[in-house]
Amino acid sequence: MATLTVHPDRLLPPDPGVREIARRLYHAVRDLPIISPHGHVDSRMLLDDEPFADPTALFIQPDHYVTRLLHAGGVALDRLGVGEGALAEDRAREAWRLLCGHWHLLRGTPVRYWFDSELAEIFGVTERPDADNADALYDRIAEQLRQPSHRPRALLRRFGIEFLATTDDPADDLRAHEALRAEPDVATTVAPTFRPDRYLEIGRPGWAATVKGLGGDVGDYAGYLAALEERRRYFIARGAVSADHGHADAGTEPLARHDAERIYRAALAGTAAAAEAAAFRRHMTFEMARMSCDDGLVMTLHPGIHRNHHPATSDRYGPDTGHDIPVAVEYTRALQPLLQRFGTHPGFHLVLFTVDPDVYSREIAPLAGFYPAVYAGAPWWFVDNPAEIGRFQEAVTEIAGFSRLSGFIDDTRAFCSIPARHDMSRRLDAGFLAGLVAAHRLDEDEALDTLRTLVSDQPRKVFKL
Repeated sequence: MATLTVHPDRLLPPDPGVREIARRLYHAVRDLPIISPHGHVDSRMLLDDEPFADPTALFIQPDHYVTRLLHAGGVALDRLGVGEGALAEDRAREAWRLLCGHWHLLRGTPVRYWFDSELAEIFGVTERPDADNADALYDRIAEQLRQPSHRPRALLRRFGIEFLATTDDPADDLRAHEALRAEPDVATTVAPTFRPDRYLEIGRPGWAATVKGLGGDVGDYAGYLAALEERRRYFIARGAVSADHGHADAGTEPLARHDAERIYRAALAGTAAAAEAAAFRRHMTFEMARMSCDDGLVMTLHPGIHRNHHPATSDRYGPDTGHDIPVAVEYTRALQPLLQRFGTHPGFHLVLFTVDPDVYSREIAPLAGFYPAVYAGAPWWFVDNPAEIGRFQEAVTEIAGFSRLSGFIDDTRAFCSIPARHDMSRRLDAGFLAGLVAAHRLDEDEALDTLRTLVSDQPRKVFKL
C-alpha cells in the first residue's frame, strides 16, 4: 500500500539555501488566523452544525474542482451524486470508490495537493487512496465525521478561521448569519456577501419575475435602483463588507438616464434586445461602483467566464457543476468609464480578479499601480495553482508592489479545503519572498513583514475588516 506523503517542505523552493530562508518565513506565519473574505461555504451548515453525512457529501458532491476532473476522465456526474442532495450509503460509497480508483487523475493538480493535506491533517490518513483501500478509508473518515470533533463548528474552530465570507442572493433574509452572530461557541465572524448578478442580467429568462424578489416597487427604473440600495443596506447591517460581480465582460459604460429607463421598461415587458441587455448590465456595473462609493461595500469583479458551457450538463445537473470555462477578458478600456469617475474616490475599493492570467501584467497590475481604488485579486479558480501563483507574484509585484494585492482568496465551497488552500498560499509566498532575500533584493526582516502583511493585514485593509 502506497504511503500518503505530506512533506513538511512541500512547495518550498528546491535550492537548499533559499529553502532554509523560506522555512523561517513560513513557520512565522503558518499558524496565523485565516481571513477568508470571499467564498461559498453555506452559512446554514454552520448554523445547524449537523454532522457531515459521509465522505462523498463532504469531499465530492460540493466540489466542482473534483467532479470536473473525474468527468474528464470518463466518470459520469450522476455516479458522483452531482446536483443531488444526500445519497443513500451504497451510492455515496460507490462515488467514493470512483474517486479513489481514479486518484491518478489528480496528479499534478492543486486538487491533489489540497486532498493530501485534508486527508492527512484533518483525518489522519496515511495511505494513498486507491481502489483497494477505498472502503476502508470511507469507513475511517465516516467514523470521524460522526464524532463531535469533526462537526462543522468544531472544524471551524480547529481551522483557525477568524473571518469567513459567504456568497448570497440579495433577496436572502440572512437569518442564518444573524443567528450565527448570536451563537456563543462561534468565534468566527461569518459575513454575507451581496451578489446581484442575476438581478442585473435583464436578458436572462425569467428576469422580470426574478427582480420582484428584491421587494419594494420595482415597476420602474427608479424603484429598481432604490430596491438594490435598500438590499445593500440590509446586508451591511448584517455584517457584509463586499459586493461581488461576475459577468461576461468588464464593461462599465454608463447609459443616459432616459436610455436606462427605456431599456428597463422593455426588460419588464420581455422585449429588450440582446444588445440592450448587455448595455444595461454594463451600465449597472457602473451603478454598483457608484453605490459602493456611497455605502462603503468593497466591489469585487471577476468577469471572463463562459457559464454553463455544456448545456446538456447544465440542464441535467444545474449550474456550478464544472463546465464554466474561461474566456479572454479586457480591463483597460472596459473599466475606464468607471475608474474615470470613481478610481480616486476616497474609500472606494475595487478588487479585480481574472481567470485570464495574461491580463495580470498587461492590465491589472498597471491599473492597481496607479488607481488608489484598485487592488489585484489573488489567483483564483482555474489559476489558483502553484505555477500560476508564481507567475502572478512576479507579474504583479514587479509593477504594482505588494501593497496593491488583495491577500489570498480561497473562493471555495469545499469547507475542509480552506486551511489547505491558505497553507498553500503561505508556502508559495514564503518561497517567493525567500528568493528575493537570496537575490539581495529584500532583507529578511522586510520579507517577514511583507509575508505577515499579506496573510493578515492586507485582506483586513482591502476588505475593510
